[in-house]
Amino acid sequence: MIDFRYHLVSIIAVFLALTVGLALGSTMLQDPLLDTLKSETADLRGQSEDLRTERDVSERVGNGADEMVDAAAGDLLEDRLLDLDVVTVAAPGADENTLTSLDRRIEQAGGEAAGRVELSEKFLNEGEATFLDELAVQVSPEADDLAGSPHTKAGTELGRALASSGGDRGSDGDGADAGAEPASDDRGSHDAEAALSAFDEAELLTVTGSPAEAADALVVVAPGEETAEQGAEGETTGAALDTLTEALHAEVGPTVLAADPSSADHGHMLAQVREGQVPYSTVDVAGRAVGDVVTVLALSAEVQGDGGSFGIGEGTQGFLPDPLPAALEDGGEVRDLDDEARRTARDGG
Repeated sequence: MIDFRYHLVSIIAVFLALTVGLALGSTMLQDPLLDTLKSETADLRGQSEDLRTERDVSERVGNGADEMVDAAAGDLLEDRLLDLDVVTVAAPGADENTLTSLDRRIEQAGGEAAGRVELSEKFLNEGEATFLDELAVQVSPEADDLAGSPHTKAGTELGRALASSGGDRGSDGDGADAGAEPASDDRGSHDAEAALSAFDEAELLTVTGSPAEAADALVVVAPGEETAEQGAEGETTGAALDTLTEALHAEVGPTVLAADPSSADHGHMLAQVREGQVPYSTVDVAGRAVGDVVTVLALSAEVQGDGGSFGIGEGTQGFLPDPLPAALEDGGEVRDLDDEARRTARDGG
């Protein structure tokens, strides 16, 4: 029979073992362990301070670059878009400050910010694809010839409504010839205002200014970092915007898809777009002064048949076009240009 003294001895033994363990831990083991932890913590704190300092320096350098570019933008962009009417197409969530800045840079380059088309979330929503398809067919003067996905059809009709009625600045489909005929050159039966109104009344977009039959070139602005969707839904939206932009490019001609630097990260919208061979130009540094200037230079290069992908992301040709696109003369001729491949500008040669 186990009596009370046995239990008492057992309890005392347990507490004695705990006491000895604590004593050993606080003397023989604790000091080396604490020293190691303190050393590692100090190293991590130092690395964190170094990274914070690098970030602050990079931010100051970036801000300085923006100030310098802002001061020199007038000379840098002079006549790069001379006499061209540029329409901006804003995806849902596009940053308003970026849109305003791009309009200003377009005008500094001698162009005219002819108007803006702001797409609603409904336009790129996969669940609205059938409705979008039906509306595109309804407004099309050539419905029997309309083909492709709903966003291709909608982009074709939107492009027809925006494309300059007096120009022939389409592309041959690979971005190599700014003077080629647009995909659809018979606009006589197409009521551009009515088409835009139909999209507007369906709450697919809103129109600012007078973009109907005005666009010699387009800037499509992707969603900003804070509003861009991620995951499968973001991939679907990005694919829809890519398809739409390609269709707009086929109808209007020179087109740049501009986005902020985060869009070039792996798995993000512009990175996904660049995995394919897109016929329009892309820029991934829009949203700050230097990036907006690069966007306009990229558009000028597109006009002259030298488009590409620019910025800091994977697959870019460089931060900006090199050599810089030439300035334009009145009537669309390229000024002081020796390169045979870039001899024509917006009206062809």
